[in-house]
Amino acid sequence: MADRLTTGADAPDFTLKDSSGKDVSLASRRGRSTIVYFYPAASTPGCTKEACDFRDSLASFQSAGYEVLGISPDPVAKLAAFAANEGLSFPLLSDEDHAVAEAYGAWGEKKNYGRTYQGLIRSTIVVDPEGKVALAQYNVRATGHVAKLRRDLELDRQPAK
Repeated sequence: MADRLTTGADAPDFTLKDSSGKDVSLASRRGRSTIVYFYPAASTPGCTKEACDFRDSLASFQSAGYEVLGISPDPVAKLAAFAANEGLSFPLLSDEDHAVAEAYGAWGEKKNYGRTYQGLIRSTIVVDPEGKVALAQYNVRATGHVAKLRRDLELDRQPAK
């Protein structure tokens, strides 16, 4: 597992396919703040809850100057179905070899029902306009995470831009 990112570190650049098969890169978002969130599997209950929370808060994130990118190890076709079924209007990116998750410290040892295995660690990294990590949160919960992120970013106290 790669080291976890910390505030002020350079955010590793990446280019991944979105749910429509188009390349999306972090470098193309320079000059804007970007929320990169990692989730284990599309269309599962927890990941659906988290994605829908991001969807429902998207306008407030965007009005505060943030873009949202969701990354999972799912193939593009599964992401396309997930986006269509849930009305997700932000990019979902396919990291099938989990190289980006590893670079961000979001891939590592997990334990479930007494079993230890390697997998995706639910994480959120906020990247500032210069490509630096502004906030790194690991082992977040699917339910309530977006509300906590909004509080941490003080979105509820900011007037719309």
